[in-house]
Amino acid sequence: MKLIPVILFFFVLNTSQGNNIYKKIERLSENIENSVVKWRRHIHENPELSNREFMTAKYISNHLKSLGLEVQENVAHTGVVAILKGGLPGSVVALRADMDALPVTERVDLPFASKVKTIYKDVEVGVMHACGHDTHVAILMGVASVLTEIKEEVKGTVKFIFQPAEEGAPEGEEGGAELMVKEGVLKNPEVSAIFGLHISSGVPINTLTYKPGGTMASATSFEIKIKGRQAHGSRPWEGADPIVAGAQIINNLQTIVSRNLDLTNEAAVVTIGRFESGIRSNIIPESAYMEGTIRALDYEMREEIYKRLEEIVVNTAKSNNLEAELILKTPYPITYNDLKLTDQMKKTLFRVAGENNVTLARASTGAEDFSYFADEVPGFFFRLGGMPIEDHPNKGFSHHTPDFYIDDSGLILGVRAMANLAVDYLNSN
Repeated sequence: MKLIPVILFFFVLNTSQGNNIYKKIERLSENIENSVVKWRRHIHENPELSNREFMTAKYISNHLKSLGLEVQENVAHTGVVAILKGGLPGSVVALRADMDALPVTERVDLPFASKVKTIYKDVEVGVMHACGHDTHVAILMGVASVLTEIKEEVKGTVKFIFQPAEEGAPEGEEGGAELMVKEGVLKNPEVSAIFGLHISSGVPINTLTYKPGGTMASATSFEIKIKGRQAHGSRPWEGADPIVAGAQIINNLQTIVSRNLDLTNEAAVVTIGRFESGIRSNIIPESAYMEGTIRALDYEMREEIYKRLEEIVVNTAKSNNLEAELILKTPYPITYNDLKLTDQMKKTLFRVAGENNVTLARASTGAEDFSYFADEVPGFFFRLGGMPIEDHPNKGFSHHTPDFYIDDSGLILGVRAMANLAVDYLNSN
């Protein structure tokens, strides 16, 4: 019986310490909100494409060095990694943000809208943070600032990973999370879990969503090259028309998902996003070229798509007296939220955002190369609301479009969520 007051004393002490660090994170997050918004707007106004994030990397690195963190640059080309060693012994957790923008010309009327232009695949186009990676960077810069302020109370080590080329490395180059893993970013010190977030233009600000297990799809890019026989447009019987064959291939591909897959299992998508052929109205060209994407949340279903895609491409071309070649690119894996880790860390999201503001989401057919990290160590990837609650001309526009818009008043919830996830994980492991 005499031990009970002692046990109660330690329980109260530990609870008090826990509440104290949460209050500090809350206060520090509020104090840094204006800086997070400023960082985000600077990065938004100065976007850079995959593997070319030189200015962005320098901007991040300068901030991390100003915090006194151990900083490594030029990881997987332009990536930046920083280490925060807590004042107490413990395990290692990684927090990740992606840095690259897209070849999209911004149409949103903002004082910090991108005016950057570039040549992409021989076409002049704008460069825009049309998927919110600018917000991810600013949030993680904010988390680094907050955790540095309380590092003596942090149990273990936090590794901040600022990743290039999430949208895919340029043709002929390696990049992204896959290259970071290959270069050992999850080693030295050995990471035991990793967290990431993605802003969403379709989720209201001040809310979070998550899903255990497969949360984002595998993505496989592919090319189709069709070889026909050129002829005069007035005498098509003397040639072999790759445009007609290409149109038939596109139509036939739609039957893979609708007629060959058990969609009560998981979702899947096959999309052609590019079709090029010909140069003149009265010339049947000798070739056609297509690019597309495959999205799948089940690996067996993905294999069935590969099989049927090959059969349709080759045999449809053959039925038109021409040849066609299918080239499958290396796929992104399914982004998988570790079940045990998700069950553990969802409680942190409930506490930080309020249980009514955290929603169990359905799987997305979008893809994320965070999947490479989560294939190596347990991972937890969730969504942060970026859609304004009030009316806005660009409210809810899709990612990867010129009208994509994020209300940055919701970014501070991302800072609080990521900082609390790191502290809670390290305190329990």
